[in-house]
Amino acid sequence: MDVTFKSNVFEIEVITLADTQEMIVRGGRDKFPLLTKAFDGINQIGVIGWGSQGPAQAQNLRDSLEGTDIKVKIGLRPGSASMASAREAGFAEENGTLGEMYEVVAESDMVLLLISDAAQIDHFEKVFATMKDGATLGLSHGFLLGHLESIGRYFPENINVVGVCPKGMGPSVRRLYVQGKEINGAGINTSFAVEQDINGKATDHALGWAVGVGAPYVFMTTLGNEYRSDIFGERGILLGAVHGIVEALYRRFVMQEGMDEEQAFTDSVENVTGPLSRTISHDGILAVYEQLDADGKTIFEKIYSHAYRPALEILLEIYDEVSSGNEIRSVYMAGNRFDRFPMGKIDGTRMWQVGEEVRAKRTDAMPKINPFTAGLYCATMMAQIDLLIERGHCLSEVANESVIEAVDSLNPYMHFKGVAFMVDNCSTTARLGSRKWAPRFDYNIQQQAFVDYDAGKPVDAELITAFKSHKVHNALAVCATMRPSVDISLTE
Repeated sequence: MDVTFKSNVFEIEVITLADTQEMIVRGGRDKFPLLTKAFDGINQIGVIGWGSQGPAQAQNLRDSLEGTDIKVKIGLRPGSASMASAREAGFAEENGTLGEMYEVVAESDMVLLLISDAAQIDHFEKVFATMKDGATLGLSHGFLLGHLESIGRYFPENINVVGVCPKGMGPSVRRLYVQGKEINGAGINTSFAVEQDINGKATDHALGWAVGVGAPYVFMTTLGNEYRSDIFGERGILLGAVHGIVEALYRRFVMQEGMDEEQAFTDSVENVTGPLSRTISHDGILAVYEQLDADGKTIFEKIYSHAYRPALEILLEIYDEVSSGNEIRSVYMAGNRFDRFPMGKIDGTRMWQVGEEVRAKRTDAMPKINPFTAGLYCATMMAQIDLLIERGHCLSEVANESVIEAVDSLNPYMHFKGVAFMVDNCSTTARLGSRKWAPRFDYNIQQQAFVDYDAGKPVDAELITAFKSHKVHNALAVCATMRPSVDISLTE
């Protein structure tokens, strides 16, 4: 995959990630004075939608462009329940920053289409027809491209098409941006893609957008690779896999090892979202293993060895389902059923009730890492990393979609509110993916990994050696120098 690009506005750096070189742009508030030049030809940015990404990106762009002549205007459907929320955030009809969806599309020079994935399928034809000639369409997810590919369609020839895809949920994008008012560089890392450039301005429009929403650093991908890695990733280690892993662990700890329920929750869920994520975020995946004592390393190696292939088996299936368009079609078809069968919540089971009790009793001290949990989680994360590398994704994308987004954005939210809360409150696409694939991870882990571990099957020494010497460790060490300047702050 070609990850080279040119900018007339921003300084480009070349970084070495293991055996590859990639180009990046560093963000930060010191780059905001460059935004008017980056947005050459753009007088109004229309942000369409007020879901997860819409509120964060609209507010961040508005704040970043304060004092310029570029207007950020929200476009929503008439009567939308989100109108009130947008007004609370300072957007209003009276000052021309809030309006009807298609009116905003028609008058904007750059249209950020941040409505839900299913809604994009319903509205894309009218959006395309309504946009100005020469305008720039911005997407924060490649889902629409995946749909167009599946039906033999493409974007109109008269518009630029770019992607800017924050590697975290919308609330994280806003929270870290706000924290960055005090510390330059706080934000969520972002990929960008230029799918279609008709006037030579698309790259800088995308980079301006990424810097404007607060990205500490911006790396290049393609829109096709983005949707494959993103939809796959949220069904994998970002949400679906972690959901399945902790369900399997909790049952094992309670039913087989005889732990009390609170300790079982601590050694499963709290371990993953707390000390494991903290260690990986600051020191890398290998540090999890290296910081264990001798007995812990033995346990880690055994479960890692037995869990890697069962996890990879499910991940391979997910990637193929996403690439073929099946998963995109599944999401859209599910949306058509919601009026009759809305999704219920998963947080009523005993496990998640115990989780509320555990979180209520927390102290500032992190629990000790359970090596069994660590080996299982790291095996699944490494299997995802290996698969993405095998399928041609650049290392920066692999690191962000498999590690950084998990430990710096999603897992902190799950630690704060619970895995069940995340599953019940994330985007429809991710929510459906977790419900569909988490049980598959759960079953494969229970039926294969745990069985082989308990049977005392030998450790796969080659697999452990490959883990210890993996090039992702070097890549993560480089990426760590470009992580947010502060950890995300979560409060009620």
